[in-house]
Amino acid sequence: MAADILTSEVANARERIHRTELALQRTEEMLAENIALRGRIRTAVEAVVKIDPPSNRAG
Repeated sequence: MAADILTSEVANARERIHRTELALQRTEEMLAENIALRGRIRTAVEAVVKIDPPSNRAG
């Protein structure tokens, strides 16, 4: 009986570890996507500033 409980607990722990590893992997992927997106946005903003510097804007 105790061995069955232990086996079940170990199986549950392994499943939680697996889910955590998947979540970590997805988090890393999302972070990489966000870093890439930030770079593209920054490049676009810098291009706009070159075309129309803040000192040339009306306002």
